[in-house]
Order: sequence, then C-alpha cells, then structure tokens
Amino acid sequence: MGGDDARTGELAAAARAGMVREIAAEGAFAADPRWREPFEQVPRHLFVPYYFVAGPRGYERRWGESPDPRERERWVRGAYADEPLATRLRDGELLSSSSQPSLMARMLAALDVADGDRVLEVGAGTGYNAALLAHRLGDDLVTSVELEPEITEAARAHLAAAGYRPVVVTGDGARGVPERAPFDRIIATCALPTVPRAWLAQCRPGARVLLPLATGLLALTVRDAEHAEGRFLATAAYFVPLRGQGRAEPAQTGFAGLPRRAREQDTFRFLRALSGGTPDPQEAYALWQREEEPERDRYGVTLAGGRGWAWLDDPEGPYAWPLP
Repeated sequence: MGGDDARTGELAAAARAGMVREIAAEGAFAADPRWREPFEQVPRHLFVPYYFVAGPRGYERRWGESPDPRERERWVRGAYADEPLATRLRDGELLSSSSQPSLMARMLAALDVADGDRVLEVGAGTGYNAALLAHRLGDDLVTSVELEPEITEAARAHLAAAGYRPVVVTGDGARGVPERAPFDRIIATCALPTVPRAWLAQCRPGARVLLPLATGLLALTVRDAEHAEGRFLATAAYFVPLRGQGRAEPAQTGFAGLPRRAREQDTFRFLRALSGGTPDPQEAYALWQREEEPERDRYGVTLAGGRGWAWLDDPEGPYAWPLP
C-alpha cells in the first residue's frame, strides 16, 4: 500500500515528529513525560489507511492507496494533524473515529499507569490508542473491546501492521471483559450515559477508571465492586457514543425558558448533561450563576451501594443529584 513506500515513510516520520512537538508545546505530556516516546514511535498513518474530511459537498475520503502522489501526501499529513479523524460512516452517521492526539495524550497521562498495570480499553476504534498502551506496557497487559466485528477486525489488522498484538475482543464494552480481569486501569474512548457497574467488579481495589461522561472526562478511583469516587478533569471531551447495551441516549437538556447565555455556555451545558435533566432548569441555572460558572473539575461522581450521584465540590455537600 502507499504507506509502505520510502517516500511515504519519510513524510510520515517528519509529520509525526511535528505532531509530537505540537502536543508537547500544548503541555499534554507534562503530567507524564513517558508518554512522549510512544507517540514518537507509533505510526498513526498505519491506523488510518483512509479517513473522511468534511467538505462543501459532504465528506471527502483521503486514502493511502490513491494513485495520485499529491493525494497520498495529503493523506499522510492529515494523519498526523492534531485533529480527530472520521474513519467510519454509515448513512451519514459517524461510527468510529481516531481521537485528537493531544486529547489522547492528556487522557493517557491522566490514566496514571505504572509498569505492570493491566489495562482495559473500551472502544478499539482504529487500534491506535491500544498501540500506544501496548508500546508503553507490553501487548499482554492491554485488552481492547469493540462491539462492531468489522471495527475489531480492522483494529487487529492495523495493530499487526504496526507490530503490536494486544488482545482485541468483539463484545459489548459496557459488560467489560471479565475473562481478562482483574484490571488496574480502564479507559473508555467512547461517550457513556453512566458508569457501567460491571467495570467496578472487574477492577482491583485502587484501580483507576477514566471515561467520557456528559462532555467531560471522569477519573474514578475504585474501592471495591460497589464503591468508586472521583472528579472530572478540567478539559472538555466529545466522543462517539458507546454502542450496545450501555449505549448513550440523547440527553434531555431542557433549555427552554433559559437565558441565551445559559444555552450557549459550555459549562452550563455540561451541568445539564451531567444531571440528565433531573434538577429543574431554573434551579440549575441559579446554582451555576451562584457558584460563578464552575468549571468541570469542580464536579465529581460517587458510586456506593448500588446508587450513583454527581456533586459539586463535595460529595457530602449541599449540591448533589442522582446520576441519570
């Protein structure tokens, strides 16, 4: 394929080095500089043999097998842009993507892995994130699960082409992968409506779970199969929803009657998504104003005894509501 010729390899190496410099300049490696080396070494272009970019006439495909060398060059350079790449579409709906590399770096740093940790990734996507994990920890310690068989097969092929062989499983990510448990870390690369309880049962005590929830990134510490607690990171995060039993449903945001500022402000929309519409919209808006428009990292989630609730500042404080 086009990605195998010498010219493509040279372009990819230069573009990858530029991507890593850009990610480093944004501070994405600051929390754990050891992630820089996997990003320097794992060839992202092998995980996106084609992808789609939005154009005036809809999505346009870029691919490494194009007979036009200028198009192949565009494909390589685009593969190393610090941008998310749409990789699978069905009837105009985005099914799978390769996440923005700088966001991936921040998430991996926040996962706080140590040598020897067993990691479950929920949402295999292209396989690129699993390759980064496998490069850092080793193939045997990384498991990735994906619902769609064709996505699973493609991820395995991409990983093999790049020289990595973590365990890639076809299945419902909300159920976890019990046969590969226990895990020290779980990371989801797809949006979820709530925290799947099956994950907690597959974690060792003290495990860390990082997942996109309500346009934020929630980092939980697991105490046991019934208890976990943690806060959101400061960054916003928008991911393709999980498909399967634990799939995300459209949030009932309830913005009618609220000021335009509330409808447009990202932090208020996050609060409404996190609460699932359980607080009255006017009460939620009053809280948001009273607390000076709190950022995501002031919110957290507690799971205990079969219940789950979100909170602002303090899990035992006055501002808490049930998870959707």
